[in-house]
Amino acid sequence: MLLYEFKLKGKAKQYRLIDEAIRTGLFIRNKCIRYWLDNSKVGKYELSAYCKILASEFSFAKKLNSMARQASADRAWAAISRFHDNCKKKIAGKKEFPKFKKRCHSVEYKTTGWKLSENRKYLILTDGFEIGQIKLIGTYDLHGYQLSDIKRIRLVRRADGYYAQFCIAYNREIKTEPTKRMIGLDVGLTHFYTDSEGNHVDNPRYLHRSEKALKRLQRRVSRKFRTGQKPSKNYIKAKQKLAKKHLKLSRQRKDWACKLAQCVIQSNDLIAYEDLQVRNMARNHKLGQSISDVTWYQFRVWLEYFGRVYGKITVAVPPEYTSVNCSNCGNEVKKTLSTRTHKCSCGLVLCRDTNAAINILMEALSTVGHTGTRAKDALNAWGELSLYLDSVMSLDKDSR
Repeated sequence: MLLYEFKLKGKAKQYRLIDEAIRTGLFIRNKCIRYWLDNSKVGKYELSAYCKILASEFSFAKKLNSMARQASADRAWAAISRFHDNCKKKIAGKKEFPKFKKRCHSVEYKTTGWKLSENRKYLILTDGFEIGQIKLIGTYDLHGYQLSDIKRIRLVRRADGYYAQFCIAYNREIKTEPTKRMIGLDVGLTHFYTDSEGNHVDNPRYLHRSEKALKRLQRRVSRKFRTGQKPSKNYIKAKQKLAKKHLKLSRQRKDWACKLAQCVIQSNDLIAYEDLQVRNMARNHKLGQSISDVTWYQFRVWLEYFGRVYGKITVAVPPEYTSVNCSNCGNEVKKTLSTRTHKCSCGLVLCRDTNAAINILMEALSTVGHTGTRAKDALNAWGELSLYLDSVMSLDKDSR
């Protein structure tokens, strides 16, 4: 599945109608949640049928395309099914019970309610809101895809304007020559990651760079706010500038993670990384902000995506004891977070993160060998692991 995004250029009236369509989709989603709460044994198909009842009861809901209403019901069912799955898996803590949403930033159309112009540069929305023709601004070419391949169109409102996302059914595959390389990655806060060869990639720290500007914009928003009064134009402008700054920050993180993941995938045939629960780690009141800033989760998502595109092996390894165990003899060497050097009784002296990356790679090789993949054959073809580890350790000692 491909996702192409275009910016929409239209009139102020069209933007207001898009906002109305988004609010209508949110209304239908919340109504479906209420219908599920009031009626037992309600499933996905019952919620889809309930959309027709809502259209007959509310005139503004009827304006929204029928498949767009069903897409809003699908969002409600996604929240419900996630709650059911968490209960079945007996996940500790909160089970993410479906909640009513106050805000929404997008509405989805499936295969009806829209069409494209002949030159594929204009999107025409044909449902009851009568948004009409709106220009698409972007570099992607839609001429290479059939209209039947476009499964969904999502209208998104952001701080800097309105966008249209095209979800295209296409199996993207890129064939490359084998690099005959394996790598283990240990992510961190001092360095974004350290690989099993001893290489480091620095953490960009986008939030730290923009922290002063964010605080200044936040103070402006606070000064313009008046409790119990209608928001002034200056308050709306200040809030808009703050939102644009946060949007730029999120785009910087995404771009960094995407480019770095593609570079790692293209340079190696097997990539091993830690299976971290980033959401739980971000709850740390001392390191939560820094953990959220390094985008470990986005990096992993892009690694797995490009792994499928380029046909490479990506393995998630449990993080337990990867920093404690010695990569040479396997003994436990306990150390605090401030201890950055691994020193074992067997004589091995390594960077703490490099030792963890080697353990991650070794664990991944043993895991994929049992699951029937070609990693073990690749290991025999590329050379023995012991020779590889000896070379890495000797290089690290020479550097010290």
